[in-house]
Amino acid sequence: MTDPVLDLEDLGFESGAHLLVQRALGGLSPGARLGIKGRDPLLDLHLRAWCRPRGHTVTAADGPVRAWVAPGGPDRWTNAERAGGPHGVVGEAPAHWGLAARGALVEPGGPEPPFDLAERDLVWADIAPALYASAASAQWDPATAVPWDAEFTLPPDIERAVVQVMTYLVENEQAALVVPARLLARVHPHFREVVQLLAVQAADEARHVEVFARRAALTGGPLGTSAAGGRESLATLLTEPDFSLASFLLSVLGEGSFLNLLAFLDRHAPDPVTRRAVRLARQDEARHVAFGVAHLRHRSEADPHLRSRLRAAVERRHDALAASTGLNQDVFDALILLAAGGWSPQAIRRGHAAVLDLRHEMDEGRRRRLVHLGFPDDEAAALSALHTRNFM
Repeated sequence: MTDPVLDLEDLGFESGAHLLVQRALGGLSPGARLGIKGRDPLLDLHLRAWCRPRGHTVTAADGPVRAWVAPGGPDRWTNAERAGGPHGVVGEAPAHWGLAARGALVEPGGPEPPFDLAERDLVWADIAPALYASAASAQWDPATAVPWDAEFTLPPDIERAVVQVMTYLVENEQAALVVPARLLARVHPHFREVVQLLAVQAADEARHVEVFARRAALTGGPLGTSAAGGRESLATLLTEPDFSLASFLLSVLGEGSFLNLLAFLDRHAPDPVTRRAVRLARQDEARHVAFGVAHLRHRSEADPHLRSRLRAAVERRHDALAASTGLNQDVFDALILLAAGGWSPQAIRRGHAAVLDLRHEMDEGRRRRLVHLGFPDDEAAALSALHTRNFM
């Protein structure tokens, strides 16, 4: 049987000749060699350089055929493995898969980035792909989604109340941005839907910071106050290293309570800019809470001790904040005034009652989510009562 000959004509390896050689070698019969013809002056040098790491043997030849290539032993792909399947996730992603796409053929010997959240159950929720798709399609532009050019004039005291609440929201949303951003850098890219969802969550919070800060500065006055107790409460979220516990404290308890706060502000917003900003933010926060709850439900199925760890996290945070002042008094007073809408005794009584109702709604929401996670009613009530007075 005559060995085949490949004529490269004047095509050089720097112009893609390796593709033709690779294709021809793949079609050789067992024991056959491939003859190489061509007019490129650097053909011999480049052919040998290309064949050497692939284990092919090159023998010089005289005449029209310039070299013979005999397929060699194992090449660099011999021990390659697939990084799982393209549509399913594995229980634990090896470090050497690194940044490879799920389902890709992974060449051995590459770097091993330190993604410490590499087990499926540590980060996963079956709802993650659908939530990411929903989040990606629901993104909104802060410059156009809020009616910044709407004309309105508020009494100075009401405007200062809005500014104080916006100042508080910015502070809290900055914490809610940092937590998912910090966590996503630790999640193995094999669980890409979780990484994508956390990235969108951080982007959501960045938009919230932007619109709340812009509303606070809309009339040109100074921003409100930032209490040490509030920042102390938020700092405890930033230091929680466990993915599930951080999701629990931030999303299930903190952002869950903020769903009630944003609904309250929607009801009592004195202007269209404030109303639209908090309504958009609430839509985003609902997704964050949904992922947190779904993840913890998934995690609890694999870890029977999870609920005791969640309980301990709430108690530990409560103890750490026992001496703090809780919610900034300026924020509390601003919420009362927004709900009151004026300074008459009747209006203030109505506003104060509305804020107490808000706290009750927050407590009911936390208890409901805790029961959904498997806590008995009485334990859910006790844990909800230990939640930070700063709301987030």
